[in-house]
Amino acid sequence: MLPNRQNLDSLIAAADQALRTLTTPPPAARPSPAGDIPETDLTPAARRNSIALMRVNHAGEISAQALYRGQSLMARSEETKRHLLQAAEEEQDHLAWCAQRLEELDGRSSRLDPIWYAGSFLLGMAAGVPGDRVSLGFVAETERQVEAHLDDHLAKLSGDDARSKAILEQMSEDEAHHGTTAELAGGTELPYPVRRIMALGGNLLRNCSLWI
Repeated sequence: MLPNRQNLDSLIAAADQALRTLTTPPPAARPSPAGDIPETDLTPAARRNSIALMRVNHAGEISAQALYRGQSLMARSEETKRHLLQAAEEEQDHLAWCAQRLEELDGRSSRLDPIWYAGSFLLGMAAGVPGDRVSLGFVAETERQVEAHLDDHLAKLSGDDARSKAILEQMSEDEAHHGTTAELAGGTELPYPVRRIMALGGNLLRNCSLWI
């Protein structure tokens, strides 16, 4: 077990990261996939739809930050910890892109973001308790479910909203890569009941953040 001082330092760093994620516009290491795609005049209904979908994806990325950082605190090996923190950093691009797109659409993020962060952080810590192989398996399954969710959103998005579409397409590609990387790093397949519970939790986040 880590020394108490090191545990305390890790928790303080985690709390600082949580506050910055929830209160500060996140920086992105990569430019937005929307890039120079021109903004189009969306109908009021299409705009409301895009805002709702991007709010859900923003909430999902808030959760991803918390999940991977919670798992990293419980990682047994430095290699697994680096893998999880790198995934969190790459997901930060997604968070920044979603935040920027919401601002462009004059939308808002979910009012439940602090709850999504806290719950996901605790879930991440719990996922790390059984060991690194299970923790990495949790990453792989999370990414599979997120990829399916993004495909669903791409189907629901207005064809006129090319900027949001470009962002979601790049996010889907990145999620597939993260899932494959976690499997190759030794992630084990999770039992069906665990996968089902994860799916139910994801549905709860999506249904609530769609409106709140």
